[in-house]
Amino acid sequence: MTTSKQWVLASRPTGTPTMDNFRLEEVELPELSDGQILVENKVNTVDPYMRGRMNDVKSYIPPFEIDKPMTGGAVGIVRESRSEKFKVGDAVSHSLGWQDVAVVDESSAKPVDLDMAPAHAYLGILGLTGLTAYVGLTRIAEIKEGDVVFVSGAAGAVGSAVGQFAHQLGASKVIGSAGTDEKVERLKELGFDAAINYREGNLSAQLKEAAPEGIDLYFDNVGGEHLEAAIARMNEFGRVAMCGAIAQYNDTEKPSGPRNLALAIGKCLTLRGFVLGKYLDAAPEFQERMAPLVLKGDIKYDVTTRHGIEAMPEAFLELFTGGNTGKMVVEM
Repeated sequence: MTTSKQWVLASRPTGTPTMDNFRLEEVELPELSDGQILVENKVNTVDPYMRGRMNDVKSYIPPFEIDKPMTGGAVGIVRESRSEKFKVGDAVSHSLGWQDVAVVDESSAKPVDLDMAPAHAYLGILGLTGLTAYVGLTRIAEIKEGDVVFVSGAAGAVGSAVGQFAHQLGASKVIGSAGTDEKVERLKELGFDAAINYREGNLSAQLKEAAPEGIDLYFDNVGGEHLEAAIARMNEFGRVAMCGAIAQYNDTEKPSGPRNLALAIGKCLTLRGFVLGKYLDAAPEFQERMAPLVLKGDIKYDVTTRHGIEAMPEAFLELFTGGNTGKMVVEM
């Protein structure tokens, strides 16, 4: 029998998760059935949205179950196959991460070309991360030529893609916020026209200085104070793509803001939330327009790597303390 090391949800967190909420188990995997493959995971991803799945609440994606394996994106190599679609040695992406070996239904696996790009790229800029950035800009906020764009969490995987995609899609100016001076400098290297360290003082004042002409499009990954500051600087008919609110994911009290939401009325703003699963039809368009720019090196991406299945919970928790620049992945 093949064994797998799997992280399970040991308990539901209150506030910020701790290591006590996770448990590593070694289990025997069942023999393959027709249409299944055995995948040795090479790279697993951890993402902020997983925090919501740790709560027992109804949402756009089912919560993790207590004492059951956690899941997430992974790229691995097929080691056994009872599938006509995949043979031993093929590289695939799938959603049974948080473990080192997985039994995957062929319908849930997608081939990837590791000669074209490294495994982590298919979990990030060439995968759902990049698609999220593209959908938020094009389908949700309907980016226009000449837009002034502001993105929060700009040094993260989605945010750094948003900033670079925005320029490719016609933005005249792109501003990003991050939490350290090092990340601010990295945003400038990635082509952001201005970058703010939100920990250094009054966010609204810094944003006003960075965008005296106002903002036309705000891509929100953070919520809270960032959303409030963006609303204050939005121009008439501005658009907000509400992708995430990481500043509030671990809150135990109801958030207080944004306190200036009434400004959206007079400014005729559009604030529109989205989850990527409703817009997967945009994938071919994204691959046609953005993927070639990534492969040419015109769009760059950062990866923060941790090592070993044992490191997964710590890597996940680092997302909430600013431990990552770009995509956070765990190499097996």
